[in-house]
Amino acid sequence: MPVPSIKKRKKKEEPRTSLSFHALLLGYIYTITPLIIIDALWLGVIAKKFYLTHIGYLMTSNPNWIAISLFYLLYPVGIMIFVLEPSKGNMKKTAILGSLFGFFTYATYELTNRGVIFQWPWTVVIIDILWGVVLTATVSTLAVYFFQKKHT
Repeated sequence: MPVPSIKKRKKKEEPRTSLSFHALLLGYIYTITPLIIIDALWLGVIAKKFYLTHIGYLMTSNPNWIAISLFYLLYPVGIMIFVLEPSKGNMKKTAILGSLFGFFTYATYELTNRGVIFQWPWTVVIIDILWGVVLTATVSTLAVYFFQKKHT
């Protein structure tokens, strides 16, 4: 019995909408710059006493700059993939997706800490998750604003 042939359907080619390397690099710069500035202000000035009070007993006097650098290099990539690309420049959608991305990433970190670190304070869990929402929504919308201002 002959095997029926399977005709391959040609996929309808969609127009290419990828950004140039230059545009991606600028998007990364527009994302990482406010992230570092705003988070440094939060951690080093605004909430410094809060963290010292609640988790100071866990903090080191010699931060691991490699781990810190990796976070600040990687988090903007996540913002670009999961917030900026899907929002396609729509500020409202950017703010919503930024808030959600910040919520889920910071909640993952904080709830894991609460689950595995002895006496990790609920106060830190709640404040940090809220900070993740505010920080990521703000950084995302600023990145879109700077990109649109420069390129439109």
